[in-house]
Amino acid sequence: MSSSSPLSFTVSHRGTLHALSLLPENTLAVLQARLEELTQVPASLQKLLHKGKNLLGSDPDTWYQTTLAQAGFKNGLKIHMMGPTSQELTTMQSMENEQRKRERILRERALKPQVKPLEYLPNPASALAILTKLSEDPAIQHIMQIHKFSVGVLTELAPHEHPELLGLNVNAGQAIKLRIRTDRYDGFRLYREVRRVLCHELTHNVWGDHDNNFKELNSKLNREVAEFERAAANGTHYLSEVEDTYQPSSELEAEAHSYILGGMDSSGVALDESREERRRRVLEATMARLHKEDEELEKSCGTGSAKT
Repeated sequence: MSSSSPLSFTVSHRGTLHALSLLPENTLAVLQARLEELTQVPASLQKLLHKGKNLLGSDPDTWYQTTLAQAGFKNGLKIHMMGPTSQELTTMQSMENEQRKRERILRERALKPQVKPLEYLPNPASALAILTKLSEDPAIQHIMQIHKFSVGVLTELAPHEHPELLGLNVNAGQAIKLRIRTDRYDGFRLYREVRRVLCHELTHNVWGDHDNNFKELNSKLNREVAEFERAAANGTHYLSEVEDTYQPSSELEAEAHSYILGGMDSSGVALDESREERRRRVLEATMARLHKEDEELEKSCGTGSAKT
């Protein structure tokens, strides 16, 4: 049984003064447990300040070994304690969870813009279906999430009203307008081509002019779309039951073969390269083609400085 005299000191927290009496050989952990009972502040979040110094130190592992005497506690010591209560923690966590929920909902809404076909043009139902497909395209949602893009409205351009344009970005994503119809209104343009224009216009969410910054980001978006679809396809020709969502690989492979030297077997695969190497060449060939097409696309974009 200890013969040491107790130490008497006070701890204030939120305007309430707590008088304590503990033995010098009691550890800091014993004091923290007592303070948690009195204030509802968890021990791990307590700070005991005296003359600007935290008497608990910065290493929680020492709390069970360091005694009050070793920590510098004396009779008459006046200590100020800081730290949130368990109830406050619960409230803060609830608020943070609610905030994360709101942010998630906003992100989901941003990834799916409002789609608006031009009702006065022929077959608005088909136009709506195409615009919806674009807004829900997994590859498009992938790059929008990565780059934190948001689009308010996704709509179409009437060919007779804007014959020189394939796409237009209004106010950095407030609205994106795409030419989805043929010039004669006898059908719709290829989905893949329209989606490439969409990538171009999404780049205008960041860069207004068709400068090197724009070209670099636009190329990156096209590459990320191609890489996403290559991974998702996993060797198959389509990503979903709906054809045209992903173009058959044979078309892209044919492009890649024009860059490959050496013999091929009966299936058209270069004899001296692996499946992964072939996929890489397909991607490189695709990006080379897209780069050339993007140079032409800039001439039909209404967003750059030349069109304003």
